[in-house]
Amino acid sequence: MTEFLKKAKECSGVIATLEGKRKSEILQKMADALEKESQAILTANAKDMAAAEENELSSALKDRLLLDEKRIGAMARSLREIAALREPVGRILEGWRNDADLRIEKVSVPIGVIGVIYESRPNVTADVGALCFKSGNVAILKGGKEAEHSNRAIAAILGDVLEAEGLPREIISLLPDSSREGVAQLIKQDRYVDLIVPRGGEALIRYVSENATVPVVKHDKGLCHTYIHEAADQEMAVRIALNAKCDRPGVCNAMETLLVDRAVAREILPKLSVAFEAEGTQLRADEEACGIIEAALAGEEDWDTEYLANILAVKVVGGLEEAIEHIRRHGSGHSEAIVTENYRAAERFLDAVDAACVYVNASTRFTDGGAFGFGAEVGISTNKLHARGPMGIDELTTYKYKIYGRGQIR
Repeated sequence: MTEFLKKAKECSGVIATLEGKRKSEILQKMADALEKESQAILTANAKDMAAAEENELSSALKDRLLLDEKRIGAMARSLREIAALREPVGRILEGWRNDADLRIEKVSVPIGVIGVIYESRPNVTADVGALCFKSGNVAILKGGKEAEHSNRAIAAILGDVLEAEGLPREIISLLPDSSREGVAQLIKQDRYVDLIVPRGGEALIRYVSENATVPVVKHDKGLCHTYIHEAADQEMAVRIALNAKCDRPGVCNAMETLLVDRAVAREILPKLSVAFEAEGTQLRADEEACGIIEAALAGEEDWDTEYLANILAVKVVGGLEEAIEHIRRHGSGHSEAIVTENYRAAERFLDAVDAACVYVNASTRFTDGGAFGFGAEVGISTNKLHARGPMGIDELTTYKYKIYGRGQIR
């Protein structure tokens, strides 16, 4: 492990100074290679899917794991989008002269060596590798055991392109020891690793956060809410709520709790109930909502549960302030939404709700690097330092000060 990380640290000097145009050209070649070698990826993914069936993984996990020609095409498209983004390294963020007539520039630079720990989705291997590469960082990737064959195939293809371009394979590589012990070692190697980004289940996030000596940016759970305000367009509200829950229930930006204003509950809850019934959604509602629609009675634990399944908690609230307070107590700081035609209510919600992404009249499903125009994301950070929300290439840089003098002394 130590030798591997030493090599990764050495490689950070190579990638950090690589010209932006060259990085973009190599990313285009990586995209081409993924499409050209799609059969090798599909063969590897078939092994993972067979193991998933044997181990009786949930349908949500199997959906995350599955690759087909369309998803491989989407991976390649993400790499091309990342290649086309503006160069994030070497930008002058600020510049000024001080009282001593020193010219000071604040300039963006790569973070260095970034370890990313994730589960299920093999497309993350390509996305994160590309984002780290574009931003001048070395990527050490630790995927889940359930996607082992798929991740190896994708990483091998990216590594072959790097090697063909005269660059070390270690710039994008899988952690050689993918066991729990390997992760335990990685997160304590602050001499060689500059940042850890864990994305996955709550237990993984907690373990890394509590045990790492390397700085951590958490991709924490997504306990997302949608609040239907009394001034909502009800047709729009049903459409948004349906998308937020049912489009892909197993992802972190899916809605887990629906809050409905008491003023419109008797009118809109039956419409919502019919729509969710058509999607096979299980509703768990508070006592007041259960008096209006047919649903299982929710317990206190439901307000704090990230289901990652087609299950939805429903609660009637007595207005905007009660909705905000419920989100304050139970939200995870990921994504929250209000549906309303009232400007003041919308602005109050945007200002008062403490989350990485706060929406008015839109689905929380848009919290995504691709949807934000980043090409992809390393994770959705629920931290406040140093990155928040979808982490794209700009969030994978830090800065240094360059100071130009003419013999000044202090």
